[in-house]
Amino acid sequence: MKYDHPRLLIAAIALGCAFGSVNLAQAQNIPSPATPTLITPEKGNSAFLVGNAQGTQGYVCLPTAPGASTASWTVNAARPEATLFRTFYGFPVQIITHFLSPDTNPNGIAPVPCANATWQSSLDSSKVWAAVLHGNVLPASSNEPSCPNAGSIPCLLLQTVGSQDGPTGGALLSHVTFVQRLNTNGGAAPADGCFTSADVGKQALVPYTADYYFFHKSN
Repeated sequence: MKYDHPRLLIAAIALGCAFGSVNLAQAQNIPSPATPTLITPEKGNSAFLVGNAQGTQGYVCLPTAPGASTASWTVNAARPEATLFRTFYGFPVQIITHFLSPDTNPNGIAPVPCANATWQSSLDSSKVWAAVLHGNVLPASSNEPSCPNAGSIPCLLLQTVGSQDGPTGGALLSHVTFVQRLNTNGGAAPADGCFTSADVGKQALVPYTADYYFFHKSN
């Protein structure tokens, strides 16, 4: 990789120092915003990493009922896509990618569907799979400081259903217990383009941003 700016090189070095040691990363607890009980991890877990996400929420146009002549946008569960960044010396540096993939190392907490929401470290390739298990969904509202952008996709609490070390033993994300999605902005279903059976099958990708907080067992 070529660095065209000295500050970018410094940022890359700082990133490696900050996350090169998994033990160090796991020891660094960070403050997370106060959140309603519905999306707050159970006691005994603390946030150790946050990523600022830029991504898209996928939708597909489907009939409102079998054989119906009307249609509406439905979340396309196969299309969560985002890149998570941290800012170092004024530069955004990619730290995690978010996508859908098969859970190849389930922990038995919940049945594993064909694929789960996945976060993979850009630093050591460790992975965590997580799911919303108990209706831990908070609609965005101007009355909720942790999810204030009304009309955006909801904020979530997801519980780990599987994890995996990276190919060289990296474990930055393989000890994650919960993932919070907060401060969502955008990502809601389109307002038009899906009304009748003639629209069925259309797809849309809607940009969104959010903050993802990663939790592990408290020391």
